[in-house]
Amino acid sequence: MESIVLVGFLASLGAGLATAVGALPILFIDKPSERQQNVFLGFAAGVMLAAAFFSLIIPGLEQAEELGATRVGAAGTIVAAVLLGALSLSALDRFAPVEVTAIGPADAPADQVRRIWLFIAAITLHNFPEGLAVGVSFGGGDFGNGTATAIGIGLQNMPEGLAVAASLLTLGYSRRFAWLAALASGLVEPIGGLLGVGIVSLSASLLPWGLGFAAGAMISVVASEIIPETQRRRPSMRATHGLMVGLTAMMFLDVTLG
Repeated sequence: MESIVLVGFLASLGAGLATAVGALPILFIDKPSERQQNVFLGFAAGVMLAAAFFSLIIPGLEQAEELGATRVGAAGTIVAAVLLGALSLSALDRFAPVEVTAIGPADAPADQVRRIWLFIAAITLHNFPEGLAVGVSFGGGDFGNGTATAIGIGLQNMPEGLAVAASLLTLGYSRRFAWLAALASGLVEPIGGLLGVGIVSLSASLLPWGLGFAAGAMISVVASEIIPETQRRRPSMRATHGLMVGLTAMMFLDVTLG
């Protein structure tokens, strides 16, 4: 049992560290112009929209059905979880003190900083149920399935790490800070992995709720904060192109590796 727990933890840790690998290009990019900022934010929004549906909602539906729910019951569970996630992010946005949600460079607008950090909070949140999924896979005793799950999630985490780092770079943070933040966002994953491999029966029942909750949080913050930010100063087709590239790239990875 101890070896399974260790392997599940290490596999989920590896998947989480892939966010830092994906963010490596940010170390070689100068502070972006306004147009480049819009492209980066659009790319980040596209990545997270695809991840919400293909990495979270669809697997959540499948997991709920595997646990014995009918198709209608599985859909109802995910709908409730998605709405709960969206409401939770809205509550965080409304009630969290500005000092907590808007800490950034002195020359960065507070509203813009708040939007980006809410976005990063949603990305970080979604890594927990992904780690949970890796842990559950190993906890069930199927090392082949667990390894495949960890590799797939790790590869999917790479564009997410780039999205985190690029969004912080648009605020004027240093390249090093942006990369470290991407690394930190992925370190939530092994925590979920430990829970998943340690108490499989409980974790499996929580997994659909966790996946749906994270999806709702991400969709909410992308729709209400990130996409409007890319169009705030002037309509930007570059941001739309960035969104489409991020969405299709993430969709391809999720479908081929899922």
